[in-house]
Amino acid sequence: MTEAKERTRDRISRRQVDKFEQRRAQLAESALQTLAELGYARTSLREIAQNSDFSHGVLHYYFADKVDLLTHCVRQFEEVCVTRYDEIVARARTAAELQRDFAKAMGATLRADAKLHRLWYDLRNQSLFEESFRADVLEIDRRREEMIWHVVSRYAELVSAPVDVPASVAYALLDGLFQQALLRHLAGVEGAAGDLEREVPSVLARVVAS
Repeated sequence: MTEAKERTRDRISRRQVDKFEQRRAQLAESALQTLAELGYARTSLREIAQNSDFSHGVLHYYFADKVDLLTHCVRQFEEVCVTRYDEIVARARTAAELQRDFAKAMGATLRADAKLHRLWYDLRNQSLFEESFRADVLEIDRRREEMIWHVVSRYAELVSAPVDVPASVAYALLDGLFQQALLRHLAGVEGAAGDLEREVPSVLARVVAS
């Protein structure tokens, strides 16, 4: 085979792969709301198909099973989530500004994306039992930890003090606080997001050396 023919074949192959991945992304976007509404245990590929414009057969063609689809959905959502606070960190000029804007952003995403965050925690809990997507969950969790560390380390710079805890501890504190607020918010507790916004600044202050 000539070099020109090989290049043509490679381009066609790449286009086919790109189209396949684009289709998977479209299907995952469509399925995400159903998964977020019903949760892992109550959702099947058939259920997703019934709540979308795609047939059960199409979903099976692009995804091996529910686990494959679910992890793809959450990864797609997390691609946006893990950069959520980058702009806030970049523009912060004072520690107080970073505390305020970070807390507001956490409250805002709690209000706007509660069911999607619930899906992430559902998946993380399921990974304790389902080994098949445990590696995916660990990778997403690692990236979320890095996201929080980015905020915490910038706050430490602005107050000219070292961070007093490891990245894993800082993440556990803020993630735990968010999960508690999410539970209260889903339970209909009035002001759960506002409480979160008031509590976040004090956590930031506590993770740096006094």
